Amino acid sequence: MTVVKMSSQDKNTDSEHRHEELTSTDDNKQEAVICLGNNEVKSRAVVKYSAAPPPTTYALLQEKTDLKLPPANWLRENTQLGPAGTTVLGSSRKSKPFSSFGMAYDFLDCIGDDVDVVSDSENIKKLLKIPYSKSHVSMAVHRVGSTLLFDELDIQELFMRSSQTGDWMWLKEFYQRLIDQKWQRKKKSKEHWNEKAILSKFLYYSINSDGTAVPVPSDSDQTAEETCGTVGDGPSWPATFNSSPSDSEEPAVPKEEQVDTYALGHVSSVPKEQNQPTLFNEGENSQGLRNDFVRNILWTFEDIHMLVGSNMPIFGGGRYPAVSLRLRDNNKPINVLTGLDYWLDNLMCNVPELVMCFHVNGIVQKYEMIKTEDIPDLENSTFSTRVVKDIAQNILSFLKSNCTKEGHTYWLFKASGSDIVKLYDLTTLCEEAAEEKCQNPFTLPVAVLLYKVASNMMLKKSQNRKNYGTIRTLLLNCIKLLDEERHPQIIASAHYMLAELFQLDDVSVEEGNGESLRGGGSEDSYSDEEEEEDEDENCSYSTSSELQDDSKAVAVIKSVGELSVPEKYKSTHQIRPNCAFPVSQDKEEKCRLVLSYVLKGLKAVDGSIKKESDLPAADPSTPIPLKYEERSQKGARDVEKEIALLLDRVSLCNAEAKMPTRYGMLPGTWQHRMKQQLFLKASKAYYVLADAATNLLKYGRALRYIKLALQCHDAYCSINGGLQPQVLLFHCQCLSLCGDIQLMLAQNASNRAAYLEEYSYQTKDDQEILHCMHRESCCQAFSMATDLATDPEYQLIVSSKCYEAAHDLLTSGVLKDLGQEQLGQVLKRLGNIRNEMGVFYMNQAAALQTEKERVRRSVCVAEQELWKKSFSCFEKGMEDFQAISDTVNTALLLCNIGRLMRICAQAHCVVTSGHSRGEFSPEEALYYNKALDYYQRALKSLGCRDSHSAVWDSVNWELSTTYFTLATLLQDYAPLSRKAQEQIEREVTETMMKSLRYCDLQTESARQPLYQYRAATIHHRLASMYHSCYRNQVGDESVRKQHKVLAEQHYSKAVRLFVSLSDAPCELLRTLLERVAFAEFTMAGQNSCAVKLKTLTGALEIMSETRHAFKLIHKELLEQQEKVESSDCSSSSELNIEEVVKLIGVFESSFSFLLLQLIKLTTGNKRKLSGKEEEQVKVHKNVYSRLLRAEKSVPLIQRVSLFLELLDQLSPPTGSDETSSSS
Repeated sequence: MTVVKMSSQDKNTDSEHRHEELTSTDDNKQEAVICLGNNEVKSRAVVKYSAAPPPTTYALLQEKTDLKLPPANWLRENTQLGPAGTTVLGSSRKSKPFSSFGMAYDFLDCIGDDVDVVSDSENIKKLLKIPYSKSHVSMAVHRVGSTLLFDELDIQELFMRSSQTGDWMWLKEFYQRLIDQKWQRKKKSKEHWNEKAILSKFLYYSINSDGTAVPVPSDSDQTAEETCGTVGDGPSWPATFNSSPSDSEEPAVPKEEQVDTYALGHVSSVPKEQNQPTLFNEGENSQGLRNDFVRNILWTFEDIHMLVGSNMPIFGGGRYPAVSLRLRDNNKPINVLTGLDYWLDNLMCNVPELVMCFHVNGIVQKYEMIKTEDIPDLENSTFSTRVVKDIAQNILSFLKSNCTKEGHTYWLFKASGSDIVKLYDLTTLCEEAAEEKCQNPFTLPVAVLLYKVASNMMLKKSQNRKNYGTIRTLLLNCIKLLDEERHPQIIASAHYMLAELFQLDDVSVEEGNGESLRGGGSEDSYSDEEEEEDEDENCSYSTSSELQDDSKAVAVIKSVGELSVPEKYKSTHQIRPNCAFPVSQDKEEKCRLVLSYVLKGLKAVDGSIKKESDLPAADPSTPIPLKYEERSQKGARDVEKEIALLLDRVSLCNAEAKMPTRYGMLPGTWQHRMKQQLFLKASKAYYVLADAATNLLKYGRALRYIKLALQCHDAYCSINGGLQPQVLLFHCQCLSLCGDIQLMLAQNASNRAAYLEEYSYQTKDDQEILHCMHRESCCQAFSMATDLATDPEYQLIVSSKCYEAAHDLLTSGVLKDLGQEQLGQVLKRLGNIRNEMGVFYMNQAAALQTEKERVRRSVCVAEQELWKKSFSCFEKGMEDFQAISDTVNTALLLCNIGRLMRICAQAHCVVTSGHSRGEFSPEEALYYNKALDYYQRALKSLGCRDSHSAVWDSVNWELSTTYFTLATLLQDYAPLSRKAQEQIEREVTETMMKSLRYCDLQTESARQPLYQYRAATIHHRLASMYHSCYRNQVGDESVRKQHKVLAEQHYSKAVRLFVSLSDAPCELLRTLLERVAFAEFTMAGQNSCAVKLKTLTGALEIMSETRHAFKLIHKELLEQQEKVESSDCSSSSELNIEEVVKLIGVFESSFSFLLLQLIKLTTGNKRKLSGKEEEQVKVHKNVYSRLLRAEKSVPLIQRVSLFLELLDQLSPPTGSDETSSSS
């Protein structure tokens, strides 16, 4: 049963213009499924392109028509016949050289993975007929990815040319030595040409509307006969590349090399005639690399995908939508080869029927119509379609298993009458030949195809990452095949594409996908281990090591009959395993690889520019006599001028370049555009290196890399007529990173020697790239920004100017709308560097003030200048942060200005003639009040603590500190010459209370103990002030009483806060002793014994509270003693021994006085004492006695222990006391 599925025929296209038709449309899909008995063969044909008009009805010739007579339209061009209209051959039996490359160039998307085979349909048929035919087979096979390209290798024509030109002699000698020792040119018989002429005339008759034979003049007939005899003898093979040096200046490059370059976009706008390839000699310039087929078909035969070119004329119309015409001699029966030929042609072109015209000696006899699926069953022409399928699969598996090296030319050869098929590697044979002229004519087309396929993959942005390994292999093999002197553009562009494989713009994405790309990847598809596994035990072909008769063959099929055995030859692997792209996690290694490709690309470009340039060749080992521009010779190091020049360098690029560059490149040439891309790529690579080095804290290395990045950018600007916005954005990134590096160098001045060593090192690639750049630019525009200076101030200024330059670019007209995100980052950096500079000048002023304190000088001019510089930097930094609404950093800068105001206040401290501190001056008060104002503005900028708790706490602490310092100075150095005592006391109280208001005692934080200590100190100071007022106040008793109450309150609060601290025993002891002294003074003014006794008892209770302080002191002394005994010199104790000794002296005297007065008042009373009172008096006497007898010379820790015993004896500790003391 036969099943035929048909769809509409080829689309109508203009024969002069090539249109590619999408396979997704229904109009160009044509499928056929052929079934023969139980053997089903699946065949599907999709027309990718057709230059033929819609099929028209063929003319049915009348019986007895004499085909020997030419029709009136014979040999006239006709779109219905395609190439058959200009040749007497009737159909394109003879494949043109490189016909598969022409198709591959037109359908690059199919090459590499989607298609197994690209070839002329005649070559496909010849391969599939190998087991049935005794004729010779000679095919050139090339591999691109998983695709094989087949081209006829016409040995006879090739050797005819060799005899005339001397080329290919090595192959001729090899052929004669190993294959056919008696080779000679075999000429076609006259009968052969007569048959061709009759076929041609038959086709022209068939397109005549009337179908009548109209004789032509005899001279035309004679001319045609002469043409028949000479067709196919003309040379159609390329010359080998052995041109003279003069020819090398105009290298023979295909059209694709001149036009299609990935890195340059559309390189040339030259008219088509000027872009014709010069690969072929003798007027055949366009023959080899053009797709001259009438139709290109994507043919799927079983599981084999083939891109096939066909010129077979197709007729149709009426009840026969598509038929092919064949002419047969009635005296010669159809054989298997003819039937197979007809069947394959119809399958490839998806023609369902065959019309056969029979003739006898040129006289038409009859017509017969045969369905395509019936052809295998014709009498005398029976063949199995399953066997044909097996042959196709075996041949493809054999070739895929052995044609493993991309870029190599393989030769599949079967001699006439032989059953042995051999495969040779002509590239290897060519390399082994001794002749100087030995060249492979397929080298350039293969290289161009490899390049074009890689370029096409690169342009597929959405999916090219998964193909990076394939692209790399294609490009490396392309470069390996080409001569740099002859094809510099392809080589330069290929190296640029290799560099582009490393996506330096988005490193994080690349690292995230590293698992799918990492591995190794070699230039060839297989490793040695893989090749060993390729041998299948069922295969009967042999490798070169198994051959005794032909050691040059890569592989051999010993018998063509084996091709008919199902799955006799299995391809046990993919032709290209997953080519892993070598992605390293190390950024420096990755960028170094990019730079090596950039350098090779630059060398290729420089080598293509005319050698009569006045610049010498770059020698990395010797300096180049650079022609610096006038502005570079000035040698100005002023920062402002250098940055102005830097910006001028960029602005100059906006003018359109029309004059040649320093090295002689003309704007618009491929060299010019390629250098631009390479310089920019090198700049990006160095930028990534600088960024990585910065992250590793290698700031000397980072500065060297950013210097090279900016030098590359300078060279880019030198040859560019106008900068694109994206390039300007990248330039801003470079300047920002340079500013970052200079800032880090300024902050890490202690490692300057190591940074200098890193900065001075340079690799050979860096030197050579720098030499390439010096051909176009002096590379001095950014020297100021990238110098390794020794002055931190200079480095900070350079950093600031780099940020300013980036800011100016981003706010210019070109980038005003594009660089908003980057502008915010630059403004943040500007604010930060200005803060750093402000802090730098502020610290210098503080250091100068410290020096001044030794000689007690007044405020000097140098200090004032530093204050102004610092304040100016802080103000500019605030403006930057406010521009991006950064309230946190604005608050920090306001806080720094507050600190600057405090330094100014300290500088205005009045010193008396005796070198002692004078009264608190108005200038000090002015600057302290300014500081308070800036701190309050900082808190207002933050709004609330939730916005940024750490910064809020810091500002809050500084504000409290400033209030406390101001109050302390007012209290300790009261300006009594200008203000009354009462006013000063009032101001001190108000200021202290404001400081206390900002003491955050509730929030648990690292500063909570500090806040507690400060609050305790404030209460202690206020208590002392009221204590003093109470002692010295004369007159108004109500005021004295108020002072007494306030003193008691503040003493009580101070004691409570000091007790909560474990590291302030001296302050606690001092506060308690002052409180006892306050009670003693109060008692002195009392007259009643009962009142005095009550006051003394209260004072003694206060004295008992010193037990907690003495326990802390004893603990500290004990720890110190243990560390001394263990020879541990590192003591973390902050206990002031002198202060402790002084306080102990006050304690002893005050304690003994209290005990003595208490004993006197108790015993001197006339009232009889109770038993409890008597017992208490005994205790007091005993404590007093021991206190008086205590030795003053014993160690301090023993004295403290004694005090603890006496205090415990006086009033035994309660449970709460024990707990608090132990904590």
